[in-house]
Amino acid sequence: MWKALRHKIWQWRGVIIAVPSVTVVVLSIRATGVLQALEFPVLDQFFLLRPQESIDPRIVIVEINEADIQKVGHWSLTDTELAGLLETIKQQKPAAIGLDLYRDLPVEPGRQTLTKLFEITPNLVGVQKVGSSGDSSPVNPPPMLKQHDQVGANDLVLDGDGKVRRGLFYLEDQAGETVFSFSFKLAELYLKTKGIEPELTADQSMKLGAAIFPAFNTNDGSYVSAQAEGYQVLLNYRGTRERFQTVTLTEVLEKRIAPELMRDRIVLIGATAESLKDLFYVPYSSSLTAPTRMAGVTIHANLISQMLSAALEGRMPTLRTWSEPLEGLWVLAWALVGGIMSWRQRYSGRPGFHPWHTINVLLAAGCLVAGSYIAFLQGWWIPVVPPLLTMVGSSIVITGYVARSAADMRRTFGRYLTDEVVASLLETPGGLTLGGERRKVTILISDLRGFSAISERLPPEQVVTILNLYLGAMSDAITRYNGTINEFIGDGIFVMFGAPIYREDDSERAVACAIAMQSVMCDVNRQNQQLGLPAIEMGIGINTGEVVVGNIGSQRRAKYTVIGNHVNLAARIESYTVGGQILISEDTCRDAGEGIVKVDGHIQVEPKGIKEPITLHNVSGIGGKHNLYLPEEKEAFVTLTASIPVRYTVLEGKHAVGTMFEGSLVSLSDKSAELRSDHFLTPLSNLKLNLLNTTQKHAELDDLYAKVLDKAATKPDCVRIRFTGMPIRFAALAPEVSAALEHLRRST
Repeated sequence: MWKALRHKIWQWRGVIIAVPSVTVVVLSIRATGVLQALEFPVLDQFFLLRPQESIDPRIVIVEINEADIQKVGHWSLTDTELAGLLETIKQQKPAAIGLDLYRDLPVEPGRQTLTKLFEITPNLVGVQKVGSSGDSSPVNPPPMLKQHDQVGANDLVLDGDGKVRRGLFYLEDQAGETVFSFSFKLAELYLKTKGIEPELTADQSMKLGAAIFPAFNTNDGSYVSAQAEGYQVLLNYRGTRERFQTVTLTEVLEKRIAPELMRDRIVLIGATAESLKDLFYVPYSSSLTAPTRMAGVTIHANLISQMLSAALEGRMPTLRTWSEPLEGLWVLAWALVGGIMSWRQRYSGRPGFHPWHTINVLLAAGCLVAGSYIAFLQGWWIPVVPPLLTMVGSSIVITGYVARSAADMRRTFGRYLTDEVVASLLETPGGLTLGGERRKVTILISDLRGFSAISERLPPEQVVTILNLYLGAMSDAITRYNGTINEFIGDGIFVMFGAPIYREDDSERAVACAIAMQSVMCDVNRQNQQLGLPAIEMGIGINTGEVVVGNIGSQRRAKYTVIGNHVNLAARIESYTVGGQILISEDTCRDAGEGIVKVDGHIQVEPKGIKEPITLHNVSGIGGKHNLYLPEEKEAFVTLTASIPVRYTVLEGKHAVGTMFEGSLVSLSDKSAELRSDHFLTPLSNLKLNLLNTTQKHAELDDLYAKVLDKAATKPDCVRIRFTGMPIRFAALAPEVSAALEHLRRST
């Protein structure tokens, strides 16, 4: 079980690390209040997108606009004019009258009439300003109305961006006394006519009828450490000015209104004129267009409508919010959505940038916004910006992690494939598509001569050391000539020139690369000697032709490689080489340029699977821009006083099959020998030899390998052979063989 759990943890490690990390970062940023500036516009947009509600029939607004001021000819209204206005309204028997005008003015004619009207109008509510700020101060109420407790505070709560999103039920003045808000007192008067009285619940929440209005807390919704003095609620706006019946001051004074317009309704009297400065920014003041402002009297109308609709119609009392732990889980959930979507791309089998991933993230973001909007229509204010940031953030973090993993993978693959192949696989749109295309490619195949015998005699650690030194040096040389290492085949190297990128000089570079590889072998053997390891030799075969290049395999496992007869022919050509030799086909020689390739002899061969004999060229150098040449080898043969009897067999591929033949070695060099035998030996045949009767101590020694050369021997009835598995100089591997041969050489 623990093993399975560890596997799951590793499988989803990116999500497990990124999601909580991004969530903690976003929630930490949110705790500073920075995200309020992003969250408030989203809430405002929800208000703008919400379907319009019907006009509230219980409220009538008597607005005082610029035309009214010009009509009256002065501001403010005189006591006589205000008394006439109130008398006209009172005649229609409204449920309550709200005077949203400051009347703490010096005594003037008509004051007695106005005061008398105040006394006989118990459903009239005036205003006072309780709070103070840097640009405003408290304003006293009309004394007569204050005396009869017919005054409410018309203070409005401004958010940091200057918009009004909260309303007041009550607050405390500077003396510490509770002052109910202008809106609450008017709603209370109206509800009393319906038999509803305000109540306090056990947790001190305000209750109007069946509706409970929870008090605003400092961190409700997207607020962070907001001022929550008094009893505040989130404003659930009904709408703009058009959602209320509105008449002008002039229409009322001139009695051009319907006789029953104000009966049993709440009548609000307030200024809407620009010059009177009673205008505020609200959620309907969109930042996407030219912002408009709402008159204070309209804001009070919205709060009154919110109370009445909740108490009488069951409308949501206020915008509800989640607790902070629940909001944290909400943010974490969307981080998980973004993380999982991005992490799954890692296992999609399609690395790189994909538009569908971006589309999926956008769709998820759309679902988040749409879900929050639907919740808003149901009266819930659910955060949008923090979960959106965590979703996108976790997606970006995981995408970055996957990209870094891909870079690491690319570096790792670069040890096995060339950068060009890796780029073709990871960055080309069809890089991983199975299949291929027909293309001319030059194939270079190299192999160490007699390395199997070396491997049998050395510990595996030393064999690996030899291989790493050899392959490292060869890889550098191949990369220098823009070759593509397709595969290391044991001690062999399969190199492509022309795939995945075709160049005009592919064959020329392949020949130059082969010469460079043979030249580097001197440095490799010098390092081997310093480490006490045997020297090694390499043969190289090159062929050029049309092959199929692409991804070969299945959907589960594939390989970028080349397939075709010319690949097989390159392998056949390599098999004809001896240590230090480079053989190329006629096609390669012609394609590289016969004028610049230096050829030191030709051989005719009949490879298996090829119908006609082919000519191979023994390359010793290349001119032109490369100007590389192999050092000339001059072998000195020593004629043996007494020939060395041997028993040998001809190898078929890597296997010794067939009859054992007898012969004798009549002369030796450091790397070659001349073999006399009654059996006819075909040039380029591979032999396995055993020395016989060299000394009493060494009666028979195995595993001496050689290849029959096409060069003529200096002795009649002899063939020249080249040691491939156990040359004389390999004293570290088989001292007994080396000593016997060296003794015979010295005895001549």
